[in-house]
Amino acid sequence: MEHNTYKLVIKGTVQGVGFRPFIFKLAKDFNLSGYVLNSGSGVEVVINCKKDCIDIFTEKIEQNKPPLSKIDSISVNQIDKQNFTNFTIKNSTNKSDLVANIPPDISICKECEAELFDPNNRRYLYPFITCTNCGVRYSIIYNLPYDRKNTSMKFFKMCKACKEEFTNPLNRRYHAQPIGCFECGPKLELYDNLGKILLNSTIKDIVELILQGNILAIKGVGGYHLICDATNKEAIDRLRERKRRPSKPFAVMVKDITTAKNIAHINKKEEELLSSKERPIVICKLKDNTLLAKQNISPNISKIGLFLPYTPLHILILNELNRPIVATSANLSDEPIATNFKTISKLSSIYDYLLDHNREIVNGCDDSVLMVVKDRVMTIRRARGYTPCEIELPFNLNTPTLALGANQKSTIAIGFANKAILSPHIGDLNSISSIEYYKKNIDNLTRIYNFKPKLVAFDLHPNYESTHYAKTLLAKSNSLKSKRVQHHFAHILGVMAEYKIDSKVLGVAFDGTGLGDDGKLWGGEFLECSYSGYKRVAHFKYFKLLGGERAIKEPRRVALSLLFEIYGKEAIGLDNSCVKSFTKKELNNLYKMWKKGLNAPLSSSVGRLFDAVASIVNICQIMSFEGESGMLLEELYSKEINKIYPYTIKNREIDILPMVKEIIKEPKKEVAVTAFFNTLVDIIATIYKDYNLPLILSGGVFQNKVLVELILNKLPNAILPKNLPPNDGGIALGEIVSLYQLQRDLL
Repeated sequence: MEHNTYKLVIKGTVQGVGFRPFIFKLAKDFNLSGYVLNSGSGVEVVINCKKDCIDIFTEKIEQNKPPLSKIDSISVNQIDKQNFTNFTIKNSTNKSDLVANIPPDISICKECEAELFDPNNRRYLYPFITCTNCGVRYSIIYNLPYDRKNTSMKFFKMCKACKEEFTNPLNRRYHAQPIGCFECGPKLELYDNLGKILLNSTIKDIVELILQGNILAIKGVGGYHLICDATNKEAIDRLRERKRRPSKPFAVMVKDITTAKNIAHINKKEEELLSSKERPIVICKLKDNTLLAKQNISPNISKIGLFLPYTPLHILILNELNRPIVATSANLSDEPIATNFKTISKLSSIYDYLLDHNREIVNGCDDSVLMVVKDRVMTIRRARGYTPCEIELPFNLNTPTLALGANQKSTIAIGFANKAILSPHIGDLNSISSIEYYKKNIDNLTRIYNFKPKLVAFDLHPNYESTHYAKTLLAKSNSLKSKRVQHHFAHILGVMAEYKIDSKVLGVAFDGTGLGDDGKLWGGEFLECSYSGYKRVAHFKYFKLLGGERAIKEPRRVALSLLFEIYGKEAIGLDNSCVKSFTKKELNNLYKMWKKGLNAPLSSSVGRLFDAVASIVNICQIMSFEGESGMLLEELYSKEINKIYPYTIKNREIDILPMVKEIIKEPKKEVAVTAFFNTLVDIIATIYKDYNLPLILSGGVFQNKVLVELILNKLPNAILPKNLPPNDGGIALGEIVSLYQLQRDLL
């Protein structure tokens, strides 16, 4: 049979994961001639072979692909005959239509970890050891294709030994772009908090500083951590005081899975996540007796975020220290994670020492946070190890689109062809530096993908910073089109796209706030949705937020508003903790504000109802961090209590004031809180029984583990986001998907 020439284009996560050497070895096994290279489309293979061979060769690619790769598609086309004498790996090509996936940063592999502790290996104890199967990727990349010259490793000239490994297709470090060693790779530098470099410092010196109770800033993969001894109460309290973080739980990094199991109750799924190549923070249930300073790490909360070391540097430190460390993102409140010497130096009043290195972080990326609920994985923060994230769209986009997301838990997305690319978690846009970081993420993603939007999608809320940025872009370009997207519709659309649901659904969107079509603040919504649009079929009855945004941080203001709804001015005389938290003068002023609707916007938010209940039962009057009230309510839930409070549904409005009356009268906090959770689930089930549609739940309220468990017990087929956060981290994808009808109208 005659030999023909075939061209294969393999798309997906196929760069920076050892795909070319894999193809090289496979071609040698088949005794084929031709070449393989990275291109803007993915990996291209050109080979000479017989017709029956090409099918077998393609099948072997799919069956035996490298473990870190993900194949989206393989196209095979016969092209004009070419002659080759052997099979080679060619240099990458640069194309304008960049659609290859950016590989995420992943943890050190077992082979590199073994070499790290092998005294006979030339990289023994080298804190940046890596190979094709592990290490940094997204955080160091400037542009595609993923080649060393397009990363921050371009500033490090390989030594002879590294060069030989890098150029040998049969070596595990073939084209491992971050490759280096003691002679030619990145190096550690230790500074005090005045910026003075401390020479000849070793890992033992670092560990000794931690044992002495010092707070260190350590440069990781996508940013810096602030760390201290997790068994040292005084060190943790100093970190809280310096960072002005009075009660929000800290994450803890542990040496290995055995240590993790000594600290927390860990099921099989949680163990899999903790030990995975992505190494996320996993929220687990604390054990009663551990060496941790539990109350200092996670005040009044029985859960803890645990993660295992994912870089050789972290492994070296924890192996020598042999005890857990607090490891929290190095940033100030409302600020993005520090990613360079300049930004970390601003935190010198927090840390005592800085462990830095000279490999630039090009793209900042925080740690990912996951949670397991009834054996389902839920993403709370999608970042290192999981991003950038590619989602296949249920339709083709005719117009390249930039989606700007929301204001809290912000992410952005770009959409082209049949895919959307989501950025890592960016954070809340509440400061100048966070907005600059937001813009940098947009610049990074559009630069790497050589992406030029022709349409920008953004939220309805006029005061979101993402909306302000959209208006700036539109003012600069007459050709750029725009589409505004309702917040809660975007929540549901994102989940529909993730699960590839193309039918109508009943979407339940519970969150803190989002502007509705009527100009009011929604957040307790039942929406009948399709890709073409939505209908609001039910919602929680509006109540007033006393003081507007101030009410978001003061649960007592929400509770007082509900008390005014029930009792009018007589609420001022109630014997309740909420009322007692105000002075008489404040109460009178707030009543006037409520009565006249002054700075008291209407809201249907379930997130704010959590706040109100927390205030009424006196567990939280003023929050020190977002979501604190919900986390504290979880602690009071009891499985033994089946009580449900009364409520009414009339003209599509859910009135929970009858429930609030019962909560006020209930002397036992556990009963009041448990019945509140049970009632929310009953409301969802009651409304859903009239719909023969898939049930989708999204919004920040569905980060509450107790609530989600109760819903899944009653409605096991309920669909929740898995790879996307239920919070506003999934809004950008929904904004992309909202273009479905617009694309149809353009056809």
